Amino acid sequence: MQIIKLSATDSTNNYLKQLLPETVLEDFSVVLTHHQTHGRGQRGSEWISDKGKNLTFSILKHKPPFPTNRQFLLSILVSLSIIKTLEHYNVPNLAIKWPNDILSDHHKIAGILIENLIKSQQIESSVIGIGLNVNQEIFNGLPKVSSLKNILGMPIDKDELLHKLIVNIQYYFSVYEKNGEGILDTEYESYLFRKDKPSTFKLPDQTSFTGIIRGVTDSGKLQVQMEDSTKAFDLKALKLLY
Repeated sequence: MQIIKLSATDSTNNYLKQLLPETVLEDFSVVLTHHQTHGRGQRGSEWISDKGKNLTFSILKHKPPFPTNRQFLLSILVSLSIIKTLEHYNVPNLAIKWPNDILSDHHKIAGILIENLIKSQQIESSVIGIGLNVNQEIFNGLPKVSSLKNILGMPIDKDELLHKLIVNIQYYFSVYEKNGEGILDTEYESYLFRKDKPSTFKLPDQTSFTGIIRGVTDSGKLQVQMEDSTKAFDLKALKLLY
C-alpha cells in the first residue's frame, strides 16, 4: 500500500490528480495530509478540519469496474466501507445521508468527494477524497457535526483507522466483482438516512416541501414520494433538511 504523507496541501484530491500524469502510482495509493487548507465537500462546500486531528486523504482507484452510467456505485461502495469500518469501533446509529455523508446519531462525522477521470467513455481512474472527523472536539458554529472522540469518549489511533478503512474499500470492490451491484444497492439503502419517513426538503429557489425518501436510482438520484407521484432529484436540485 503506497501512502504519500504531506504536512499540508490545499486539497488531497487536487494533489493526487496532479500526480497522475507524471507518476506511476499503485492501485489504492493514498495521499494523506495533516492539514488541508482548501478541502472541498459536496455542492462546492468547504471541508474544515483542525490540524492533525482528523483523517483527510484521497485514494486512487485505477479503472474501477463500473460503467459510466453507474458512477454512483463508487459512492455506494465507499460509503459502505466507511460504515463497516466505524461499526468495528461500535460507533452508534450509523446512517448515510444522501448522497454520501456519514452520520452517527444525526451528526455528520464523514464526507466523501469522488472525482472520476473519463477517457473514451470509460472511467480511467477515480480519485476518492474522504474527510473523517476523528479526534477533533470543537466544531464552532456546526451543531450537527461531531467526531469519533466526542461520540466514543476516547481518542482513536488514526493510522489504524486509515488501514482498516482501506482494507474495507478493497473488500467492497471484491464484493462487487463477485456478486454484482444488487447487494451493494440493497445494503446502501438499508443505511439511508430518513428512508420511508416523512422529511422536509428544500429546492434551489428556497421553497420547501414534505416528501418520503423511497430509494436511489441507478444514476444516484434521490427518489422522493410526493403527494401525487414519486420524483427523482439530482444533487443540485434538492437539499434534505434534518
